[in-house]
Amino acid sequence: MQTLLDISLIIDRLSRLIGKSIIWLILVATLISAINAIIRKAFNIGSNAFLEIQWYLFAAVFLLGAGYTFLQNAHVRIDVVSSRLSPRTRILIDIGGIVFFVLPLCWFMISFSWPIVAQAYNSGEVSSNAGGLIRWPVYALVPIGFALLGLQSFSELIKRIAYLTGHGPDPLKLGGGHGGQAEDHDHAAADAAHPEASDEARKS
Repeated sequence: MQTLLDISLIIDRLSRLIGKSIIWLILVATLISAINAIIRKAFNIGSNAFLEIQWYLFAAVFLLGAGYTFLQNAHVRIDVVSSRLSPRTRILIDIGGIVFFVLPLCWFMISFSWPIVAQAYNSGEVSSNAGGLIRWPVYALVPIGFALLGLQSFSELIKRIAYLTGHGPDPLKLGGGHGGQAEDHDHAAADAAHPEASDEARKS
């Protein structure tokens, strides 16, 4: 279990790094949108490339951030139902959802989309709009995004099994954008994986 918790910790840190990095893509998209609007109004010049890059950036934020959203427990839940269930029952429901829905969905989307990416790359597919962009980079966001979501789902599965077996904290109480709880989870997971190290740290 300790090895799995170490793997989960590494995946969490990767998801957090990607999640915090892609926030800047929103700023880039906003600046491009503003510049495009100014140029269009001031000089009556339009660019399909400027419009499409905004769509690409939005797709990147949405797809590449899915794993980080799962890490933060920020995905949609039916609270009126889940709030009435015991923590153990909610964890079991999560495990079932991850194993029977999320992971198979990720595998299907990767398998389905990758040949499309390869075909677009090999053919040099370009947008049908005048001055549009090449297509394969935005197509590639689909398998990459679902691969990251699949990795984070595997990490969440480990954490939920660890909780049920008494080797980790309740993962549903972490994340969700509550301040430093994401970093607290790193420490909690590390403590669960290496209790002897955490004991030494507390003694010192």
